[in-house]
Amino acid sequence: MANERLRGAIIESGLTLEQVAERLGVSAKTVERWINESKRQPYRRFKYAAASLLQCEMSFLWPEERTSAEVTEAGNAELIKLYPHRSVVPNRLWPQLYAGATRQFDVLVYSGFWLTEDAAFHQVVKEKSSAGVPVRFMLGDPDSAAVATRGADEGIGAAMASKIRNALVNYAPLFRLPGVEFRLHATTLYNSIYRADDEMLANGHLYGVGAYMAPVLHIQRIPGGELFDAYAESVERVWETARPISSPTDLGGSSA
Repeated sequence: MANERLRGAIIESGLTLEQVAERLGVSAKTVERWINESKRQPYRRFKYAAASLLQCEMSFLWPEERTSAEVTEAGNAELIKLYPHRSVVPNRLWPQLYAGATRQFDVLVYSGFWLTEDAAFHQVVKEKSSAGVPVRFMLGDPDSAAVATRGADEGIGAAMASKIRNALVNYAPLFRLPGVEFRLHATTLYNSIYRADDEMLANGHLYGVGAYMAPVLHIQRIPGGELFDAYAESVERVWETARPISSPTDLGGSSA
């Protein structure tokens, strides 16, 4: 069944499908699918954006949409614990988190240098590689504008790029492991994300503050929740645009 309310709202707005798509940051074919295939639901952030653009209530365009109270309740259930600073997160939690990975093992950071010196973490990577679990590392491109900006924001300048290069050197033995991939990104990160299957730690980034002093959310995926999936989608977007490297010195072709 087609979503006639969405079709009508677009017509009423005077915008074309192409204009709606451009303002939402998707393709025109995607908007067509939202209209013609009712089972193809947009992500919630696109629903909010479309409702705002078309000046309609989201529940009018998608009547099946849950109430804000239900969404909030599910989000609360996704939160396992909030740490005010990364520095107070128990050191054992990081290798413990990844020790449970059977499908996904993701590290999304600028440098994450402190983790490269954790022997227990290195051991978990080796064990998961042997077990056939795909391991994905996404570090900042040390020559990118995003890394330079983050270094300035933290007040450490070029030291941020140096930390990334040092982190890659520390990870050198892992490059040879099967199923372990490294990519460099030039993304503006608002969080460092550490994901193992349906559980993750999200370390926020604050202007003028090192990540070790910023909050960490320990969250899990639960049915009906949206918090975990929002972070997980961010990881996938960075992975898709990041550049693969085959060694710690493979830093050519900067995207800066």
